[in-house]
Amino acid sequence: MYNPFKKLFSFMSLDMAIDLGTANSLVYVKDRGIIINEPSVVAVNNKTGQILAIGEEAKKMVGRTPSYITATRPLVNGVISDFEVTEQMLKYFIEKAVAGNKKVFGFFGYSPRVIIGIPCGVTEVERKAVRDAAKSAGARTVFLIEEPLASAIGAKLPIQDPGGNFIVDIGGGTTEVAVISLGGIVTYRSLRVAGDKLNDDIMQFAQKEYKLLIGERTAEYIKINIGSAFPLKDKKEMAMRGRNLVTGLPEEVVVFNDDIQRALERSVKQIISAIKVTIEETPPELLADVMTNGIYLAGGGSLLRGLDVLISRETKMPCKIIDDPLTSVVRGCGLALENIENLANLLEKDEEWGAPI
Repeated sequence: MYNPFKKLFSFMSLDMAIDLGTANSLVYVKDRGIIINEPSVVAVNNKTGQILAIGEEAKKMVGRTPSYITATRPLVNGVISDFEVTEQMLKYFIEKAVAGNKKVFGFFGYSPRVIIGIPCGVTEVERKAVRDAAKSAGARTVFLIEEPLASAIGAKLPIQDPGGNFIVDIGGGTTEVAVISLGGIVTYRSLRVAGDKLNDDIMQFAQKEYKLLIGERTAEYIKINIGSAFPLKDKKEMAMRGRNLVTGLPEEVVVFNDDIQRALERSVKQIISAIKVTIEETPPELLADVMTNGIYLAGGGSLLRGLDVLISRETKMPCKIIDDPLTSVVRGCGLALENIENLANLLEKDEEWGAPI
């Protein structure tokens, strides 16, 4: 029977999708698209326990705070490491997302339904932590979806079909490698080598080669500007500034893209090894599809120069970076939200699941 209030209730529920990433968190609101994209960083006063800043403002404080203030990431390798801080961060993002509808929410008492992307292979305890944090932050009902599925949906791959889809999602904390068919993950590998590890590789390189202590932001800046997966024809250089560990004084050295490529080489090899192992475990019929369609790269780590070319060389298969790889997970969660009736089988539902309004 037709319900004249259906659209009104749907508007008031303000359903949203969240990519709760180790490095960045993104929020997609139904019928509005991505409205929040901020670092997953929280600044806390250790003396009082008070949260001073979240997101962009907190990221600006990293490495620049007095000893009693910590700018921290409450998620490590894609899972919650500090429940209370994660809860406050989620609450901040949810409240910011519904800011324009506060009066409607307050009057009718509605809370949003939320879809959150999670890494493959996380434990039931870790899944429950995500659900509990979201509900404590104000969510009415929480659905979870594994990140490779979300990325594949975001890339608009035909994951409901019987063909094989091979996706590699290189985020901040984890790299997810998965083969998807008929709406499910057939085989996967999840490793804690991703964007943050690449930053750490550059920091370790600076210490080992130059006795130079640099911050994470500096390492990331170097990675983005001159980092690569294999040696490039064009030589690039840039200044690397930090503190000399011997003298204790500020120092600047010039580094070249070949130096950074060698620093990243071990981690890149680990990612490629995980891809090869996943290929070996893929059923032959699906592998035939993958050889035709290729490997799809998603996540911010996929933007490392030459990574797609190197993977293609190593696997002897086509490899392509999807459009807008940085937002693939949240876009996939958002598409699942927009088509929740058709894609409900891909979502992990909590105990309070009910039929969509």
